[in-house]
Amino acid sequence: MLADLEELVTCESFSADYAAVARSAHVVAAQGSRLLGTSPRILDIEGVTHIQWTFGTPRVLLLGHHDTVWPIGSLTTHPWSVADGVARGPGVFDMKAGLVQMFHALASLPSLDGLCVLVTGDEETGSATSRTLIEDIARTCSATFVLEPSAPGGALKTSRKGVSLYDITVHGRAAHSGLEPEKGVNAATELAHQLLALQAIADTVTASAGPGTTITPTLMSAGTASNTVPARAELSVDVRVPNAAAQEAVDQLIRALRPRVPGARLQIDGGPNRPPLDASSSRKLFALAVEQAERLGLGPQRQAAVGGASDGNYTAGVGCPTLDGLGAVGDGAHADHEHVITAEMPARAQLLAHLVGALR
Repeated sequence: MLADLEELVTCESFSADYAAVARSAHVVAAQGSRLLGTSPRILDIEGVTHIQWTFGTPRVLLLGHHDTVWPIGSLTTHPWSVADGVARGPGVFDMKAGLVQMFHALASLPSLDGLCVLVTGDEETGSATSRTLIEDIARTCSATFVLEPSAPGGALKTSRKGVSLYDITVHGRAAHSGLEPEKGVNAATELAHQLLALQAIADTVTASAGPGTTITPTLMSAGTASNTVPARAELSVDVRVPNAAAQEAVDQLIRALRPRVPGARLQIDGGPNRPPLDASSSRKLFALAVEQAERLGLGPQRQAAVGGASDGNYTAGVGCPTLDGLGAVGDGAHADHEHVITAEMPARAQLLAHLVGALR
């Protein structure tokens, strides 16, 4: 398993580099072919490369991704290594160890009939090219197992917040800031008003739909020169919601924003990206995981609700029961300390194999 993990980690696959993602897809395909005994379909959708194996009529979907947030060249600063039972390297935890565990779990089964394995190439950027594919397969299945990394301590992820993404553009009017500032419409000032309005929206939705909604301004820019009234300002907004009602309420309130500075105009793009993964979608599958882990002597299983989203949000969103976080045990997704506890990998693969076997 460690040799296979090294093979995947040392093939860098930054989401924004489509050529690197394509190279990674062929490495993943070759590794999966060796362990599963058959070649996959390699799908190029708008330049992004995905991999799919289908065995008979799918009833269970195993879902993962091979792209990472790490720019090409990250191996020079975060090299692959294994020391004292800890594996490190870009994407090792999120989520290349999960792919290795999945392939080895499936290789241990006497039959793969009724399974679909989908490894996408754009999860980290929102799954724009793979969402339809994921949802179409999930609609035909009775369960989805997501090989994203576990929550702290190896906990399975039984609920995830939904995600909405917005880009707010303010259109103002430029003017010389010294000679005639009164002739300008300051887009930066208008954007400041909108920042305060976004906080008020979060408070309103929390009061009506319950706690857990966060509205976070992230990227922001305004102006072109220090002596010019800004004619344009831009803001990206990351929204996380605990339930569908909160997601809908936030969307309506953001689209209802109006300018405060006379002459300014707002342009609002984006909207809901991933629906929430509700705990009800995972309840029966988590109970099955507890049962199977007990039979295997793996110890009690824990569950966690997390703020991050995954493609499991999509499968749950179309009504397919979904259990997430079945991948690696470790920590540091997207961070310098990203790592995997290697001793946990065989046990996690064994649990997945028994979960799949129990459903077929």
